[in-house]
Amino acid sequence: MEELMAPVAVNVADYGRMARRTLPRDVWDYIAGGAGDQLTRRANRLAFARVELRPRVLVDVSSRLTTTAMLGAEVAAPIAVAPMAYHCLVDPAGEVATARAAGAAGLATAISCFASRTMEDVAAAAAGPLWLQLYCLRDRGLVTELVRRAEAAGYRALVLTADMPVMGRRDQDVRNRFALPDDVVPVNLMAAPAGADSRSGRPSVAELTRQLVDDGMTWELLSWLRGITALPIAVKGILTGEDAALAVGLGAAAVIVSNHGGRQLDGAIAALRALPQVADRVGQSSEVYVDGGVRRGVDVLKALALGAKGVLVGRPVLWGLAAGGQAGVAEVLAILRDELDLAMGLCGCPTVESIAHASVAGL
Repeated sequence: MEELMAPVAVNVADYGRMARRTLPRDVWDYIAGGAGDQLTRRANRLAFARVELRPRVLVDVSSRLTTTAMLGAEVAAPIAVAPMAYHCLVDPAGEVATARAAGAAGLATAISCFASRTMEDVAAAAAGPLWLQLYCLRDRGLVTELVRRAEAAGYRALVLTADMPVMGRRDQDVRNRFALPDDVVPVNLMAAPAGADSRSGRPSVAELTRQLVDDGMTWELLSWLRGITALPIAVKGILTGEDAALAVGLGAAAVIVSNHGGRQLDGAIAALRALPQVADRVGQSSEVYVDGGVRRGVDVLKALALGAKGVLVGRPVLWGLAAGGQAGVAEVLAILRDELDLAMGLCGCPTVESIAHASVAGL
């Protein structure tokens, strides 16, 4: 009798199923879930499904190039790892393994200020461009310290997340009484106060956020941040052309169209649907990126056809990390790049730049 073959992951969704089988229920729910009724989380995927491509034929696509530049750095494809907290929840190597895999693939990685590995450890392991993500912390001195550490460690850009003055309510986490395990902490913020869940005694994600993040933040923060560093700044969490214009007017080098993966305001517009308005408003004067719902290489092509310069990928990276560690992340990123290359060939787009002229219908 032939031996049963081990399951093989052939697409990103396969890694999601493998991760779900691997992770504890509360950790999976924390990673996979969205706010409220999860309308926006689902809308992010539906928006990609509604976009139809109108491919051109008899175009020479015998030589295809996925290479491009993102925030001043050459990358192998217009794909970057989105900033996500606490990678050590799913693998002990955490952000180090993620950055090492992305760097080996020639891609950029955004490291959350709530990372579970130090930014210096990540920088020592990474071969690709690194960006540091920041929230508007109440302690401006701590923000300054993080920026200085990022500069010293060779990070190439900052990502200011603007859509979390308060943390969205995620019902699954409340139901599961989710709290961080003792060995997973925001190590780059250890000088800051630590919250604790009154029932478990372990750090509570929601309480940490309430203590650390300033819910009175305004556009003044971007001006202040621009004044303390020469690193390019991308503002993440933009969903309107008006806010995009404000960000660029205050010196942002890029905007990231994002609804936080549907984890903040349930009912917010899908990121892909918001993208064309933002790109029309500021695409000639700044770089525009999008995240939320990217699961296929053809999704990357659709985003670029609608005005993005690149995409950021979140949950699938953690799925790969949970299922296979560094190798799993590498495979997820390779699948996305290979699918993008195939979609370019079938759409008549031999270069990333040519995708901007691809014809789409829908939305």
